[in-house]
Amino acid sequence: MIAQPQIKSLIEIDSIRDLYREVRARTLEIVAPLEIEDYVIQTAEFMSPPRWHIGHTSWFFETVLQKYQPGYKVYSEEFLFYFNSYYEGFGQRIERPKRGTRSRPTVTETVAYRAHIDEQMSRFIEKVSDHKHAEAILAIVRLGLEHEMQHQELLVYDIKHLLCDQFDAPMAPSPRSVETVTGMTEVEGGLFELGYAGDDFAFDNEKPQHKVFLQDFSIDRAPVSNGDYFEFVNAGGYQDFRWWHSAGWEKVNQDHWRAPLYWEEKDGEWMIRDFAGLHRVADKLNQPLAHISFLEASAYAKWAGKRLPTEAEWEKAASFSPANNSKQKFPWGDAVPDQSQGNLFENGLWSVAPIGAFPDGRSAYGCQQMIGDVWEWTTSDYVPYPGFKSEFDEYNDKWFVGQKVLRGGSFATPRSHIRTTYRNFFYPHERWMIGGFRCAKDK
Repeated sequence: MIAQPQIKSLIEIDSIRDLYREVRARTLEIVAPLEIEDYVIQTAEFMSPPRWHIGHTSWFFETVLQKYQPGYKVYSEEFLFYFNSYYEGFGQRIERPKRGTRSRPTVTETVAYRAHIDEQMSRFIEKVSDHKHAEAILAIVRLGLEHEMQHQELLVYDIKHLLCDQFDAPMAPSPRSVETVTGMTEVEGGLFELGYAGDDFAFDNEKPQHKVFLQDFSIDRAPVSNGDYFEFVNAGGYQDFRWWHSAGWEKVNQDHWRAPLYWEEKDGEWMIRDFAGLHRVADKLNQPLAHISFLEASAYAKWAGKRLPTEAEWEKAASFSPANNSKQKFPWGDAVPDQSQGNLFENGLWSVAPIGAFPDGRSAYGCQQMIGDVWEWTTSDYVPYPGFKSEFDEYNDKWFVGQKVLRGGSFATPRSHIRTTYRNFFYPHERWMIGGFRCAKDK
């Protein structure tokens, strides 16, 4: 007979093996429509060339082989330098703004490197149960796959900035809005258990779950729409300092902001450019607003007589069931997402969906589209939870300064990667990612 711990270990290995194949294949599916010239271009300091992403996510697994596979020989010292990102402990690396200044390694060489790492990792995973550090290895491989899913989303951001509607994305038809979602819902205050406390994978920055006290508050049932924000633009919101934080007003004037990223004014009319082309804002009024910074979101909220929610308020509205007096994994319950509950990567839309398109995904408080479509800014600083313990050096803990927390995922987030406790984070001025928001209000 096989002992129970061995059975569990074998199940975990099978699960990791299947997930490895799935995740690695999806990265190549994302970049498949690119032409060879597209892989090496870096359009801004904040983005990376697609070639770098497919190499870096392989570099991560090569570091695992280096540490745990006896006799492993490094594929290329040059690759270790070029495909490192911010990990000081792994040696020298190219500076982020210069990733697009080199034509070598070539795309062909990078793909060959990726294939080599996949071959090595497949053999390694098959035999990992014999390794004395099997449990630690499975944990780091799972982290590497979650890390690659993060880069899959970043690839979507970067390809949009690089090509936008010139990218031949395999887009599925957009769903229709099946109900009107307006107004705010009331959420009772009191003690709330913030953060993750389950047995499945979660990042260390989601832990430990801990008690916080909330005052009664109200929160929007739907994310702020293009139509909502268009009113702010037309009301001169970008010309009135009263609505802005000092840092926001500085960006408005320094970078000449007049509207969200990917909004363009053509012949006196505002348009939105996305993967499907150039559209009149007037035709996209009922879609969630995207590519907005924290600074812009805060300005709108102040103009509207509201504010942004804290991450604890957001999480309670998304996960708590008053009827059961307990948290759920997702707004709709504990079942993993499907295409009827939220607009995530597997839906294949390559765009936000109309507000009211996913009534099956509503939370117990009646909030819709809290998972998928757009990451939602909160007013909370990205800092460690009380009792935080780093589970991997240089992954999350080095970023605990100067950034704001976003929640909920976007249309570029893989389904298996998201949960209501997931804490994304960006600097307040950034808007190249798929970021939106919903407002809150004190009762």
